[in-house]
Amino acid sequence: MKITIIGTGYVGLVTGTCFAEKGNTVTCVDIEERKITQLQLGISPIFEPGLEELIKKNNANKKLHFTTQLEAAVLDSEVIFLALPTPPNEDGSADLSHVLNVALQLGNIIKSYKVIVNKSTVPVGTGNKVHNFIAQNAVCEFDVVSNPEFLREGMAVQEFMHPDRVVLGTSSPKAEKIMRELYAPFLEKPDENIVVMDIKSSEMTKYAANAFLATRLSFINEIANVCELTGANIENVKKGIGLDHRIGKHFLNAGVGYGGSCFPKDVKALINTATEYNYDFKILKTVDKVNKHQRLVLYDKIMKYYDTSIENKIFAVWGLAFKPDTDDVREAPAKYILQKLIREGAKIVAYDPEAITNFKLFALDNITYRSDAYECLPDADALLIITEWNEFKNADLALVKATIKNPVVFDGRNVWKVEEAVQHGFEYFSIGR
Repeated sequence: MKITIIGTGYVGLVTGTCFAEKGNTVTCVDIEERKITQLQLGISPIFEPGLEELIKKNNANKKLHFTTQLEAAVLDSEVIFLALPTPPNEDGSADLSHVLNVALQLGNIIKSYKVIVNKSTVPVGTGNKVHNFIAQNAVCEFDVVSNPEFLREGMAVQEFMHPDRVVLGTSSPKAEKIMRELYAPFLEKPDENIVVMDIKSSEMTKYAANAFLATRLSFINEIANVCELTGANIENVKKGIGLDHRIGKHFLNAGVGYGGSCFPKDVKALINTATEYNYDFKILKTVDKVNKHQRLVLYDKIMKYYDTSIENKIFAVWGLAFKPDTDDVREAPAKYILQKLIREGAKIVAYDPEAITNFKLFALDNITYRSDAYECLPDADALLIITEWNEFKNADLALVKATIKNPVVFDGRNVWKVEEAVQHGFEYFSIGR
């Protein structure tokens, strides 16, 4: 098929590249000329394992194209994906201006039947709004479909190529048939794994999924905090409940809270939607509150250890991204932890395998960046581990002990085993253990 992807952010770029990999002809459109130029050269603006290689491959075989020319791309396509940002407004609601502005433009452009697909995360009822905005000027038939994404950063390419399910929101048999054909090559059992529903239910499914996962994370972090008080070990508790088939083992890692572009934003947006309908979503409000508190548990441990005085202390920091295998620092716990430490007079020497460039955009004072994890250690009064990159899990503890000024470690992601850390002579503080 001929496909247009409008928006080359995280979702749009992964979506377009993976469709091209399956043999479709894909044109990705963005208003940022510099980004489009980079992509035409095969350079990905984001770090996502396997993505840049597929961009280069499909650029070369003419299956993947990048342009700033919206009209030409749209006229030549059968299916048009809207993969546009929906950032939070001050009240937590989703800003739909990018989506609706493009919808208005599409109404002036399309001349023959198109399937317009909302890939952006949008509140319930947005499909109707998009349809109405297009219909203001459209001279032909079209259908609007909701097709939420469920990709995890760091595993997005793999999960798009091998999805556990595809959700389609549509009441149009014609649009459903086209979307089923598009996704069939990605699924072993398309009849079972493509879930078709009404548009509003599809839009709610995306928010419900992210809100539920955020709830699991806040729950396990609360359990971890109680484990510390009682002397229980969160790793044992996690294993004990994770083997229960009703619960499962995923999203049960205790730490310093969730971040990224999805969970914080989507939790707030769903709370806002409920409020618009005069419903008090008490659980999600608590999930959000718990996460804000959890982001600072490492800071609280540090202040307690140093008796609230950390002026001129030097902290080595391993990990700035909100999670491993990404360069995304949006709502990263590291930002909130380091801001608090710096305000108290601390100095930071930081390393992350991929996220340093993006983290620098926060323009925090008193941070020095290093290109190697061990280079952070010689003058450090303590080491803070904030992101669970594999290289930190596999660190040479003997080398860390020999290099660091003071063998004190605050591990916000439980990447080291307590026994090994103690055996190597560290004062070691982790979460829920």
